[in-house]
Amino acid sequence: MEDIRGLKKSELSERLRELSEPAYRAGQIYDWVHVKRISGISEMTNISKKLRDRLSQEFYITVLSIEEVQSSKQDGTKKYLFSLADGNVIEAVLMPYHFGNSVCISSQVGCRMGCRFCASTLGGLVRNLSAAEMLSEVYAIEEDTGQRVSHVVLMGTGEPLDNFDEVVRFIELISDPEGAGLSQRNITLSTCGIVPRIYELSELGLKITLALSLHAATQEKRLLTMPVAGSYELSKVLEACRYYAERTGRRLTFEYAVVKDVNDSMEDARRLSELAVSMHAHINLIPVNPVEECGFSEPPRKRLEAFYNELSERGANVTIRREMGRDIDSACGQLRRRYIKNAGICAD
Repeated sequence: MEDIRGLKKSELSERLRELSEPAYRAGQIYDWVHVKRISGISEMTNISKKLRDRLSQEFYITVLSIEEVQSSKQDGTKKYLFSLADGNVIEAVLMPYHFGNSVCISSQVGCRMGCRFCASTLGGLVRNLSAAEMLSEVYAIEEDTGQRVSHVVLMGTGEPLDNFDEVVRFIELISDPEGAGLSQRNITLSTCGIVPRIYELSELGLKITLALSLHAATQEKRLLTMPVAGSYELSKVLEACRYYAERTGRRLTFEYAVVKDVNDSMEDARRLSELAVSMHAHINLIPVNPVEECGFSEPPRKRLEAFYNELSERGANVTIRREMGRDIDSACGQLRRRYIKNAGICAD
């Protein structure tokens, strides 16, 4: 059986044509799935029971179960732990801003990139998420809160470009005007730098923002915390990112997790500013979220501000990301990690 939520309208039309159904049925069904957000095919009340029965034999609709919700008393951030049909669990985070509600979603169950400061990669990659499962993260949060999501960030557990086809399908589905209708300009995809996929993404004509998880301004220092740097040398990653920016006309973002005594020196700031200015990129400084197993900590506030000032004075466009959800398991992978440990299903 196939998840009907993961079908584009054109694909749904083709399936219905094979069932000798009129073309307009595709619009009706697509509306039920992506606008009315039903959880079962039997809820399609303007579709004949005969057709509903036939659809139920071939399709299903993904429904995520909320296992836990953590709510920050500081800023209204909500972290969701969802269970999937196969028993795996994933995380998503709702972050309220003055411009709207932003949701950070996962693209994989686990991650194989191995970044040393990230909880998501502990335990490795289990499997990719489908486009329908990613959509369901957003839909479930909107249903739970009764509020519309205005921005989506593919920056939760997993490397989006390691699940390329399903992530692209998700972007196309959630931005379809006949469905959720989210502007692609309000979608950010974060990658640690899978060079071939960045080039492939560049050719698709999407209007999303590409955020590079940079975290170090030299190849040597990047190798210390990001194993992917061994496969894709920094100069090649930056060359691919520059191509993306030129091809799409979209400004790049450099995500930079600031780690005490690792990448927070004034020399690090100088090198980072040179990269950002040369590529007209925006720098998003992220005080690293402490993860017990990783052993890294954020720098003192004064040092972070000095790092920021050094970048700014050198002409870089830079912000310090607002720290949200610090009173809950806010770092990527923390809540999932704790859940599977408590359930006794974590191998390590």
